[in-house]
Amino acid sequence: MQQTYNNKAWFLVIPVVILVALSAVIPLMTVVNYSVQDTFGGNQFFWAGTEWFSDVLQSERFHNALLRNLGFSFLILAIEVPLGIMIALCMPKKGIGVPICLVLMALPLLIPWNVVGTIWQVFGRADIGLLGYSLASLGVDYNYATNALDAWITIVVMDVWHWTSLVVLLCYAGLSSIPDAYYQAARIDGASRWKVFRYIQLPKMNRVLLIAVLLRFMDSFMIYTEPFVLTGGGPGNSTTFLSIDLVKMAIGQFDLGPAAAMSLVYFLIILLLSWVFYTVMTNYDAEKPLKGDES
Repeated sequence: MQQTYNNKAWFLVIPVVILVALSAVIPLMTVVNYSVQDTFGGNQFFWAGTEWFSDVLQSERFHNALLRNLGFSFLILAIEVPLGIMIALCMPKKGIGVPICLVLMALPLLIPWNVVGTIWQVFGRADIGLLGYSLASLGVDYNYATNALDAWITIVVMDVWHWTSLVVLLCYAGLSSIPDAYYQAARIDGASRWKVFRYIQLPKMNRVLLIAVLLRFMDSFMIYTEPFVLTGGGPGNSTTFLSIDLVKMAIGQFDLGPAAAMSLVYFLIILLLSWVFYTVMTNYDAEKPLKGDES
């Protein structure tokens, strides 16, 4: 019996293709167009080639902002991933405490980014903020608006408060999927708490940890709203990340060509680093059964 294929279902995909083209492809092509041209106003453009890309890659301003972004992202990962795992391990697995903990963990994620920045901006003020006033009462000279170290600490703590819950929820989902038989076998063998974590819980969380690391890296590397609301990139340029510098260049200085080139370089860096994270973690996960077989 000959099968007949009906390809009419592909027409259902057309609205999605159009939506993606309007929301992603067309703006991307516009940025690419600006990145190779220069304009002096009056809607007149002149071919610039790779001049803007060369300027961006050789710019000390770009290098400094990139180093701040990399330092911030790796610091965030070093804090939030272990902290999220620890909190997930401490959460109850049964009873009324489960929904309560899940709701409490989800609350920071529901707050909009600009509101988070405003909350911490007020929270850290020495005159009306609880944190700033408490530190001032203890004799601590804290001012995120004038001290670069204080600004960095505040932004890091703010991000940890806002986004650690995402890591916690992902890790908790991975832990909840582990059958009780694994724990029963570990108790029979007399495995310690560390060995249970090392050989049962951590391997079962590898997939969700990969998702958590990728999401948190990409989001922290693209961070804009919270530090912009809190410090505006200051004091000086101490918290001017690539996203803030890009907005200043595009909107503040109206340098469309350099800003477009910088945004493309920015995108390629995120894509490359995310690919490296994904490749390293998936290869590590794939090699472990081989090591087990060899033993």
